[in-house]
Amino acid sequence: MQTIASPFSRRRLLAGAVGAPALLAGLSGGDAAAQSGGTVNFIGWSAAVDQVRAQISAFERATNVRVNYENFPWAQFRTALVTRLVGNAPIDVSWISDAWLPEFVEAGWLADINDVPQLMRYNTDAADYCTQSMVYRGKQYGLAYYGDHMSFMYNTEILQRAGITTPPTTWEEVVQQSLRIKQQGIVDFPLLLSLAADTWLIEFVSALTYAFGGRMVDDAGNAVMADANRGSVRAARFIREAIATHRILSPGAVETGEINGLRAMGSGQHAFAIVPTYRIRALNDPSQASAAGKIRIALMPKGGPDGTNNTLGWIRFYGMTPAAKADRARRERAVRFMEFFGGRDTGGNYSMQKLLLTDVGLPSCALPVNEDADVKVFWDRWAGGGAVIAQQAMLAKKKDTIAPWFGEWVETSNQAWQAVCLGRAEPEAAMRTAAAKWTELRRAFR
Repeated sequence: MQTIASPFSRRRLLAGAVGAPALLAGLSGGDAAAQSGGTVNFIGWSAAVDQVRAQISAFERATNVRVNYENFPWAQFRTALVTRLVGNAPIDVSWISDAWLPEFVEAGWLADINDVPQLMRYNTDAADYCTQSMVYRGKQYGLAYYGDHMSFMYNTEILQRAGITTPPTTWEEVVQQSLRIKQQGIVDFPLLLSLAADTWLIEFVSALTYAFGGRMVDDAGNAVMADANRGSVRAARFIREAIATHRILSPGAVETGEINGLRAMGSGQHAFAIVPTYRIRALNDPSQASAAGKIRIALMPKGGPDGTNNTLGWIRFYGMTPAAKADRARRERAVRFMEFFGGRDTGGNYSMQKLLLTDVGLPSCALPVNEDADVKVFWDRWAGGGAVIAQQAMLAKKKDTIAPWFGEWVETSNQAWQAVCLGRAEPEAAMRTAAAKWTELRRAFR
C-alpha cells in the first residue's frame, strides 16, 4: 500500500500526464451531465473494491445521491488521477496517499476542509498521527480512508524454545535475545528487517529512527538526520552492527522487500521483525503462513539512551477537489460522501472503517471503532487481542520527511541506508549525504 511521490517540480509532475488523453474519457460527457443531476464522481485504486461498492450502495440508499466510481490498479493510479486533474475532469473526491499531499496542494488539486465543520469534527475521534498526516502548511485536506503503523512482531514459539518468557522492550534486549536464540541454533538470523531499496525502505528506517528517539527532519523543516544525538545515526548504527557485528540480521536484508520479508516471518524463519500492522492477519492465517497462531505484537522497543516506543504511521485519505468545493451543490454531495466513507454513516456508525478491517484487515484511524464487538473479535482471532495495537497507534508519528521534494530526496536516502547496510559508508557519513540532499532540494523549492 506504499508509494513514493514523484519529484517535486510541477513541470515534472505534469509531464507524466501529457500524451495520455484516453484516460480522460471516463469522467467526461455523459458522466458530467449525470453529476449535475446529483452524482458524486469518485476515483480510487483497485483495493477493497467489493467493500467500496457495498458502501456506495448503502450511501446511495441513504442519501439518494448517485456515485460514479472508477478505480485503477495501484501502479497506474497516480498517473490516471494526475491525468484527469490536469484535464479538469469532473472529479469530486479521490483517494490520496499522504506522500502526495504537499505536491497535490502546491499544484492546486486538493481543497482544504478547515472551513467544513461537518468533516473537521472527526479529528476528535482520530489518532493524532492520522490527522497530522493530512495537514500541510497548517491546513487539513481530507478524512482518512485507513491508517496503519509499523509494528514490532515476535514469534512466541521461537522465544519459548529459547527459554525466553517475555518479548524485548528495548533494542538492546532484541540483540541479547537474538544472540541467545542464535547460539542455541534455533534460527540463524533471529531479526528480520526488510531493507531493500524500494518504496517501503523509508517506512522501516523512519520507524527505527523514532524508536531510537531521533528524527529525520525537525518541526521547522530542517534536516537533522545526521545529528548524532537527535537524528537517524543511532538507528543506522544499530542496523550495521546487527548485520556485521552481532550477525543477528542477514546481510541479505538489503535485498529483502516487504513481501518477501512477510513470507519469511510467516514461515517461522525469524523471531523478531518490524512489519506493517495490517499484515498480522496474513501471518496468523494457516492457509498463508506455517507460523500461524504464533505471531504476536509488542510495543516498539526503545533504542539507546533517548529511546521511545514511537513508531511510524501512515494513512490514505479521501480528498476533495477545489472544483467540487467551489460549486455549492457538488460541495454538499462531496462532503456527504466523505463523511459517510471517512466518518460516520447516516446511522452514526463508522461502518466503512469496520468493513475494511473485518473484511480486508486494514486498521482504522477512528479510535471508537476499537470498541466495536466485532472488531474486538477480529483482533482476538488474528492478533491475540487489540490492546497493544491500539496503544501503539497512539504512539505513531507521521513521516517527517513528507514534502514536495520527498520523491526526489528519498532516492538519495535509500542509497545512504543501503551503503550503511553494506558497510560502504559509516552511519554518520551516510546520514550527512541524505541531509545534504534534503537541504539542497529544500532550497531549490524556495
